[in-house]
Amino acid sequence: MKKIPKSLFVMVVMTGLMAFGCGGSAVMVDSEAPTSAIRAAEELGAAKVPEATLYLQLAKEGLQQGMAFAASGDKAEAESKLNRAQADAELAIALSHKASDKKDAEEALEKVKKLRSENQKSMGGN
Repeated sequence: MKKIPKSLFVMVVMTGLMAFGCGGSAVMVDSEAPTSAIRAAEELGAAKVPEATLYLQLAKEGLQQGMAFAASGDKAEAESKLNRAQADAELAIALSHKASDKKDAEEALEKVKKLRSENQKSMGGN
């Protein structure tokens, strides 16, 4: 079973407290999609990819802001912030994939170079 990152756990708890712990003016919004996207970005290692780190942080902040707007009763602004948070998290995911693909391509290129070098050495030795 995978361990849930502490920051995500705190964010989910805070989200729940904001959504349910405030007075009657709070509105219900769907935070599942941005929360899932943030979790996926974290699991892919977006925090370790310089290009993705900013968008992961923006997604987390957007989720918190969206839940705060929901708690204050501003559904339109809450949904806007949550949609933006999801988009930022999805961009962090894409950038993480790009970095991973680039690393894989570089490793494959190194293997090809090594095989060519070995092949040239064996051809010259005959």
